[in-house]
Amino acid sequence: MVLPIEHFIIALLPVAVYALLRDRQLPTLHLLAVTFFGSQFPDLIDKPLAYELQLIPSGRVFMHSLPFAIPLSIAVVAYAVRTDRTRLGAAFAFAHLSHLVADNRQLLRPDPYVSSDLLWPLQPPVVRPAVPQWVGEGAVNLHLWTGFSVLVLALAAYILVVDLQTQLDFRLF
Repeated sequence: MVLPIEHFIIALLPVAVYALLRDRQLPTLHLLAVTFFGSQFPDLIDKPLAYELQLIPSGRVFMHSLPFAIPLSIAVVAYAVRTDRTRLGAAFAFAHLSHLVADNRQLLRPDPYVSSDLLWPLQPPVVRPAVPQWVGEGAVNLHLWTGFSVLVLALAAYILVVDLQTQLDFRLF
């Protein structure tokens, strides 16, 4: 199991090295925030949907799945290119996809194996316990994670709506 901070570190190191080599300075706060958000994004979506709401079969499908992650990454990068923030879009996409690789370390073996979770819904998910090990029976961890997820996703949705209105002169309200 990869912890949230480990997902962030795995995503941040290449992004920070790129920024240091290219710009000769540390990454901006915007780049750090987007990298953090991208590195946590699959868990922010999938864990509450699977374990709190039981809408998907596992906490490692949907945004942990390539049929959903790749189109989302393409859309994010396309929007970033259109709004002259290619580096931010690429950082989000890289962080999101690095999360999938970190959760599926078997991809890094000499004889790589692609988990069926990565291909969900085209393949059935890996069977896992109904209560994940990080939650524990009767623990508050799941409710805290769900609350944190709702808060972060609501903030991200607000930022996206404001950005759409600003960048594309698009009025939702």
